[in-house]
Amino acid sequence: MKKLNKHSRRLTQDESQPASQAMLYAVGLTDEDMQKAQVGIASTGYDGNPCNMHLNSLKDEVKIECNIAGLVGLGFNTIGVSDGISMGTSGMNYSLVSRDIIADSIETVMNAQSYDALIAIVGCDKNMPGSIISMLRLNRPSIMMYGGTIASGKYKGRKLNIVSAFEALGQKVAGEIDEEEYRDIIKSAIPGAGACGGMYTANTMASAIECMGFALPYNSSIPAENPNKLSESERTARAIKNLLELDLKPLDIISKKSIENAIALVNALGGSTNAVLHFLAIAHAADIDFTLEDFQRVSDRTPLIADLKPSGKYLMEDVHGVGGTPAVMKYLLDNGYLHGDCLTVTGKTLAENLADVDALTFEDDSQDVIFPKDKALKSSGNLQILYGNLASEGAVAKISGNEGLLFEGKAVVYDGEQAANTGISNGEVEKGDVVVIRYVGPKGGPGMPEMLKPTSLIMGAGLGKSVALITDGRFSGGTHGFVVGHITPEAQEGGAIGLLKTGDKIKISAEDNSINVLLSDEELAERKSQWIQPELKHKKGILYKYAKSVASASKGCVTDA
Repeated sequence: MKKLNKHSRRLTQDESQPASQAMLYAVGLTDEDMQKAQVGIASTGYDGNPCNMHLNSLKDEVKIECNIAGLVGLGFNTIGVSDGISMGTSGMNYSLVSRDIIADSIETVMNAQSYDALIAIVGCDKNMPGSIISMLRLNRPSIMMYGGTIASGKYKGRKLNIVSAFEALGQKVAGEIDEEEYRDIIKSAIPGAGACGGMYTANTMASAIECMGFALPYNSSIPAENPNKLSESERTARAIKNLLELDLKPLDIISKKSIENAIALVNALGGSTNAVLHFLAIAHAADIDFTLEDFQRVSDRTPLIADLKPSGKYLMEDVHGVGGTPAVMKYLLDNGYLHGDCLTVTGKTLAENLADVDALTFEDDSQDVIFPKDKALKSSGNLQILYGNLASEGAVAKISGNEGLLFEGKAVVYDGEQAANTGISNGEVEKGDVVVIRYVGPKGGPGMPEMLKPTSLIMGAGLGKSVALITDGRFSGGTHGFVVGHITPEAQEGGAIGLLKTGDKIKISAEDNSINVLLSDEELAERKSQWIQPELKHKKGILYKYAKSVASASKGCVTDA
């Protein structure tokens, strides 16, 4: 087995470090073990979240398989935040922050312990990009292992998922369902372990990272409670040994083309707007020039071919049923949407990985989860980058085609999510309005919380097709409707969204990718001269440190720029 580069530990213990050897003997290593590569197995497992509750068991399996493969597996843990539990509360301010804490903590343990290689076992949304960012910083053989998607819930013959619970609240507020039915829905929505079932952020990032080459084939689409998930442990251990022998590292695998592959799959599957933030940050960690314009370029050439929630019908378990993520990738590769020559963690190229994958079938209506390109749900991708006097540095919209391409309406302005939730529930928002939620950006939030609860209240109240929502915050991967987020500059930094007043006319166009308030430059300048920057909401602790260090959404909200 080859030795790693000079930035990594040696593959055998240095005899001039007696204390480290003594410590390792104390944890049970033998003389023979001292000659083996040490693999750090990082888990984001914890008890309080179905996305992550099973990950420590997977970590134990991977450790066993690493030891069988002639390696020394050494497990450790990092944090996680349950977006589903924190959604709509002040806890959501910590969600995006957790991405960077995960990256920092994995980097810290791996470097402090001098491990030769990394396997990251991850579940909820921010776990995936956090682990990939750490891999790129470390640049030693690494694989990400996703814990898998959750099974669908069932209620009165229809499938449920996490968004069903939020939308049921909106239906209850609107008087469409009673308290008993509401309780039945939320009790039935999530049946067990695994990440949220639609093409929300967890499944979006897992699929895209597999396509980028950092996870083994089928990893993203095998459900959490499928027996094949356990067999992945053996595949992963063998693969990390192969990477060590090849001395193939993350910076050998990632490239601008491999990121383009990831973004093409996101658009084909109708994935989450959060992918924009995360892949900007991943590109930053790899020192690759990848901008909002690159997202738009890839989206323009990639059709939306998957009928998946939140705006579609099916869940990730259904993608697995028709051949899994590799089958979708094979179709995209065969039709010129992916770069097949990109290396992956198998040691082979993407094209080589997909060569023997069974092709998707479209004949005789055998399945309607994935469509051929000539019957695409939309000829271009769902991620659209918008500019205008409300977003001079860009904004991100998710346009599936179901919302229409143009929206013009009266602004109803709220400073923060809680005020918006109250206002929507009290009937302050009417058909044709544009809900504005501001001061929830990376610095103003702080932490750029997701606005799933307001959009779910809008949907539940039956206003989903007649109301738009714009924000300098983020959206959950479960959000759907006419929504625009990541507006930059954010309100806290003096962006135009902070100058809006209720009653202003706002025009959003997916035809020319613009977002504007219909005010003169002179009026905006006058309002800006009267604007006073609010104090940061936190004076100490992690949210204060985050607000002081975080870059804008158009730069991926990185904290080490």
